[in-house]
Amino acid sequence: MLYQFFTWLNQEFNVPGAGMFQFLTFRIAMAVLLSLIIATVFGKKLIEFLQKKQIGETVRELGLQGEQQKKGTPTMGGIIILLSILIPTLLFANLDKVYIRLMILCTVWLGIIGFLDDYFKIKSRRDAQKKGEAYKKKDSDGLAGITKIIGQVGLGIIIGVSLYFSNAVTVEREIVPASAVSTGVVALQKGERLAKDSNIIVRTINGVERRYVKVKTPITSIPFVKNHEFNYSRLISWIGPGAEKYTWIIYIFVVTFIITAVSNGANITDGLDGLAAGVSAIIGMALGVFIYVSGNYVMADYLNVMYIPNLGELSIFVGAFVGACIGFLWYNAYPAQVFMGDTGSLALGGIIASLAIIVRKELLIPIFCGVFLIELLSVMIQVSYFKYTKKKFGEGKRVFLMSPLHHHYQKKGFHESKIAVRFWIITILCVVLAILTLKMR
Repeated sequence: MLYQFFTWLNQEFNVPGAGMFQFLTFRIAMAVLLSLIIATVFGKKLIEFLQKKQIGETVRELGLQGEQQKKGTPTMGGIIILLSILIPTLLFANLDKVYIRLMILCTVWLGIIGFLDDYFKIKSRRDAQKKGEAYKKKDSDGLAGITKIIGQVGLGIIIGVSLYFSNAVTVEREIVPASAVSTGVVALQKGERLAKDSNIIVRTINGVERRYVKVKTPITSIPFVKNHEFNYSRLISWIGPGAEKYTWIIYIFVVTFIITAVSNGANITDGLDGLAAGVSAIIGMALGVFIYVSGNYVMADYLNVMYIPNLGELSIFVGAFVGACIGFLWYNAYPAQVFMGDTGSLALGGIIASLAIIVRKELLIPIFCGVFLIELLSVMIQVSYFKYTKKKFGEGKRVFLMSPLHHHYQKKGFHESKIAVRFWIITILCVVLAILTLKMR
């Protein structure tokens, strides 16, 4: 909003200072600053409101150290994160860009799903209190699991369809050899097609004149291989000639699966003070690096990764995202004054997944989202092994003392603040490794 307003002021009246909004770095800095202010200053007022309304956390008796001290701590603090992301983005980003619109949709969509889940849990507790019954927290109190999955799948389909079919979503391919310019012949890979408004783009890089065209492509980045590219059409090309025209089905399925998995992984990780927020902030910084590299044609050429036009505007959203997570830690670090609840955790995971898909780094998610992955796998392994042993031996056995994995270390006597910080450190290592893959062949 402010971007369009100050652009108009600069163009029509040449107002001093209005031109600053044309600089991406200025708007990124303002987005980070405003998100921090919203999370820290206005976050306190929201916490007080939640306390007044008695919207507190109900704790299960799991035998964990310090669990009773968390009883009554305000939940649904994810609203702080959502507002800290959305308001700076709406003010400082160019809302005409498809990537910004998709990320706003993702944030609001998953925020609503998480909010409803938290709301129904609180409602179940209040209904029990009205009846004079002792309330015990159950998984069935919130939204039904299938309902949340349907919501995540629906978002995945929308994002997948938009990214695959929208003519505003393109990458640039170099015309090689240069003689192809005169003939108008461009060698395209399977599943690729020229964008509707594609024209020859001439750029001078390191003193050499090079030519590019915009293409629609089902290709993404993949680490440890030559050219860092993987074509989704390969997953369907075995069917026969012409099968690549159905690549969109595979692509949408992959996008939907990734968004659902990462969103649930972040939700499971949100079990210790500051854990999910800190991990998400670090991952957000890594995604900022990927956006900068892929959105800058000089850096993209140097690192031999695909250049994605109009990606730079997404840096404003990422700046607000990182600022929101760090600002939320002001109140969520041990001992937590507020919990994000599903309102925040589902949205954080979905945002990270969507950003990775947009920047075409979704196949790197198992690396830089390593903590989310191991937390999710720990639950799956624990449940599967317990059911298997119970069916085979009549008595269920466990691999971990408790799942998710952070509770396993709590059972071993580690303080939750130490667990959270060590998981942050692991995330930093994973992020550094993911960034290094840009040069690994």
